[in-house]
Amino acid sequence: MAQAVLGIIGGSGIYDLPGLEGAHEEVIKSPWGEPSAPLRRGSIAGLPIVFLPRHDKGHRLSPSDINYRANIDVLKRAGVTDLISLSACGSFKEELPPGTFVLVDQFVDRTHKRENSFFGRGCVAHVSMAHPVSPRLRIHLAAAAEAEGLAIARGGTYVCMEGPQFSTYAESMTYKTSGYSVIGMTNMPEAKLAREAEICYATVAMVTDFDCWHPDHDAVTVQDIIRVLTSNADKAKALVARLAKDFPREHEPCPIGSDRALDTALITAPEARDPELLKKLDAVAGRILRG
Repeated sequence: MAQAVLGIIGGSGIYDLPGLEGAHEEVIKSPWGEPSAPLRRGSIAGLPIVFLPRHDKGHRLSPSDINYRANIDVLKRAGVTDLISLSACGSFKEELPPGTFVLVDQFVDRTHKRENSFFGRGCVAHVSMAHPVSPRLRIHLAAAAEAEGLAIARGGTYVCMEGPQFSTYAESMTYKTSGYSVIGMTNMPEAKLAREAEICYATVAMVTDFDCWHPDHDAVTVQDIIRVLTSNADKAKALVARLAKDFPREHEPCPIGSDRALDTALITAPEARDPELLKKLDAVAGRILRG
């Protein structure tokens, strides 16, 4: 079995990861462009950790400006086997108030301005997204949260909007009546790209607000979010530290096949594949292309 390398993508309010032993910055070039920031490498309790701030330090990048392909590519090149996304979100449910962490298990993608695949003309692939979250990672996250005494909800659907504007009331009510749990702006196409790169992926959706549907709460503002972000960020860092302490040191095969997603995904005949695209896919699809 391969060594487990835990990747952490820090969302809004999480621009660093304190407690990394032997922490150092690493710049990895990607054929897909510039990632959000240099990687931060180190370890926690002996487990190799790779941290990437999704919006860069100082929150320089909006959700639509993030190069999701480059981010996932450099994490793959860094050897990440399991990836945790720490993401601020709004809630559509009374029982998921600000401060709650939701271990979502489904996504709805409402983005429309983002490159959402490593594959395309010259090498076509269709990976399954029926179960977009690694159940094994969710189990480890739930156990870590309970050990830290953190309020969590297991399961739920995260709808990803394009942004950067917040929802209209009509949009918010539509998502709420559809039964979705939370709303955010960043986990798509991130989860899809992680699947294409055969990296096990899970999200910790950290509730900051009730979007704008709730009759007893004002429409969401940046100031409201920032107040909750600080508390959520501290809890998220404690969660990561506990997760790392108890995480298996060898990568566990994913029960839904996240780590072998390309086994039956490529449809383009070998002789019809674009050599230039194949070069860019050397990290993401190297296992299957070389095989």
